[in-house]
Amino acid sequence: MKTCAAISLSGGQGKTTVVFFLGLLMAAQGHRVLLVDADPQSNLTFYLGQELQPTQPTLLEVITAQVTPEDGIYPTRYPNLFVIPADRGLFKVNDFLASSGAGAFILKLRLQAVAKLFDYCLIDVQPSRSQLCLTATGAAEFVVIPAEANVKGTNSLLDTLDFLNEQKQITAFSGRILGVLPFRDRWTGKSQALESRQNIEAMQQLAGAVPILPSIRESEQFKRAIRQGCLLTELGYPDLQYPFEKLLEALNA
Repeated sequence: MKTCAAISLSGGQGKTTVVFFLGLLMAAQGHRVLLVDADPQSNLTFYLGQELQPTQPTLLEVITAQVTPEDGIYPTRYPNLFVIPADRGLFKVNDFLASSGAGAFILKLRLQAVAKLFDYCLIDVQPSRSQLCLTATGAAEFVVIPAEANVKGTNSLLDTLDFLNEQKQITAFSGRILGVLPFRDRWTGKSQALESRQNIEAMQQLAGAVPILPSIRESEQFKRAIRQGCLLTELGYPDLQYPFEKLLEALNA
C-alpha cells in the first residue's frame, strides 16, 4: 500500500479536494483505495456522503486503539473506495498522542495492520502543527503540498516546507515530497491571471528541487462534481482532471 498525505499548514489550500478527486480517480481505475480523514473539520467525510451514528468508531477510536483499524473502515458509495472517517470529536486525540511518547508513529502503526487490503492510502491532514498533523505526516511515504495561487498560498507553502524539513531532521518524516500543487489558478479564457502567475513563480523559487505540478484551475465545476459525486471527466471536463492524473503518475513513478 502506497500512503500519500496532502499537507498544507493553512486552511483552504485544496487538501480535501485533492484527496477526494485523486481517490475517485484511483478507485475508478480499479485500485482499492483507503481515504483517511485526519481533520476534525471532517470535510472529506462530508464530501463522501458518510453519515455516522454517534456510537460508530472514527479515526479517533482507531488511533487510540479502542477499535481495530478494520473496525474503523467503512465502504463508501463508490466501488473500491473506503474511508476512516472523522468527526469534530477528533481534536481529543491530540492529548492522547502527546502523552503516548511515540505520537508521530502511531497512525503509521495502525495503518500497517490493513496495508495488505489496499493499493493506496490517501490522508487529508489537519492544517496546523498539531499532534494529529504530526502523526499523519509520520504515516506518509509521499506528500503533496496543495497551495492556493495567491499570497496566502505562497506563505502556506513556505511554512509547510519548513515543517516537513523539521520533521525530516528528527526522522519523524522519512517520505518524499511529490510536488507542490497550485490550487485555484485563475484563468480568463487562455490568459492566466497576473496574480496566479506571479505567485506560482514565487512557489517555484521557494520549492527549489521540489516539482511544481500542473495547477488546479479555479472553476465552479469542482463544486458541481463534488455535489454529484463524480469525476470531472464525467461532467465533460477532462482538462480539469488532468492535474490529478499527473499526480497519480508522479506517485507511481
